[in-house]
Amino acid sequence: MLSRALAAIALTGALVAATSMPAAASPADSVRDQQQWVLNMLDVPSAWSVTEGANVTVAVIDSGVNPDVSDLAGAVKTGSDFTDLSTSSSNPHWGQHGTWMASIIAGRGNGYDDGIIGVAPEAKVLSVRVIPDMNDPGYKKYDTEPEGQIQDELADGIRQAVADHAQVISMSIGYSAPSGAVRAALQYAYDHGVVLVASAGNSGDNDEQHNRTGEHGWAPVSFPAEYPGVLSVGAVNSQEQPASFSSGNLSVKVAAPGEGVPAQGNNGLYYTVNGTSPACALVAGVAALIKSRYPSISPAQVMEALTTTAHQPMSGGGYNVLTGFGIVDAAAALTEAGKLTGERPAPSLVALSTHFGGGAAAIPAAPVAPRGPGPLVMFALLAVVSLAAAAGGMAALRRRSRHG
Repeated sequence: MLSRALAAIALTGALVAATSMPAAASPADSVRDQQQWVLNMLDVPSAWSVTEGANVTVAVIDSGVNPDVSDLAGAVKTGSDFTDLSTSSSNPHWGQHGTWMASIIAGRGNGYDDGIIGVAPEAKVLSVRVIPDMNDPGYKKYDTEPEGQIQDELADGIRQAVADHAQVISMSIGYSAPSGAVRAALQYAYDHGVVLVASAGNSGDNDEQHNRTGEHGWAPVSFPAEYPGVLSVGAVNSQEQPASFSSGNLSVKVAAPGEGVPAQGNNGLYYTVNGTSPACALVAGVAALIKSRYPSISPAQVMEALTTTAHQPMSGGGYNVLTGFGIVDAAAALTEAGKLTGERPAPSLVALSTHFGGGAAAIPAAPVAPRGPGPLVMFALLAVVSLAAAAGGMAALRRRSRHG
């Protein structure tokens, strides 16, 4: 169990990611125009020629999702609420952040002027509530809960997502302290083939800057992004530069837009949201596209497809703590995923025992051809003649020695 001070720090980290920084309402008639740069940066339109995310469920582990907003009509299954709060889902402060994230992942574009179109518009959303928004009437009660209880609620939410057959889990949340229960739940999900995506955090700090200035500090880590097997996502702006708030540490694997990302709120209005939260949701949508096209692909292969095809906006290429291996490319990742799933070797038709010692190919060719019975008979007769001659020679030598 963590001390009360550490628990408060962990909770603050969770809420920074959950509020996704201030959001501003957008004119409804320009939603799709404002959204296009986000989709283009990730090359999502090209990926849609292959799949739009059908037959995939993305668990949005967050503050809840309003299933009745226009752009998510028919897309949402409401799962459990693990917050132990009594706030009604009809409350205007319930599920604000979660609804934003769900629309970014799987919006159907059914609102005014086509509304928000998600990265995977044919995917389903499973809403799993594990945190309240800061203006939720139950937030004060949540704020006083023990750290262990808060983390257990997240662990329960992850296991719920697996039980409800989610193929991707999107976690636009963060805690500054680790939890054995959460790590075990994530391992359970990973072992069941679930792709895990989380926001890197909004600390505005980075490891490399500290190293250059000699401050000997490190960017704060964020859990669950820091756990093994989780794809941690940083944020960039419309110029493909790292967002000023995006945490830069070695957990970051890839990046996606995180400034001015259009989303639909729980009240049906449109907003532009900032933070590594929308960046996480966008990458979760790309993971859904991959799982839709290649249902049997493993989480490790999805991560490999996303990281190896990402394009690095930072000078020098390679890896960077702010953008990881680069900005995700949905179309290229789909192509790479196909290669990865197609590279599995076919089962051998030869018995395993034949491969010991290098197999038949390792046996050298015989120096002479096998002989038939004729040559063998001839060799036998020659041997008899040779023995007889030898015996005669020995007898002659003995006679000479007696007469000498």
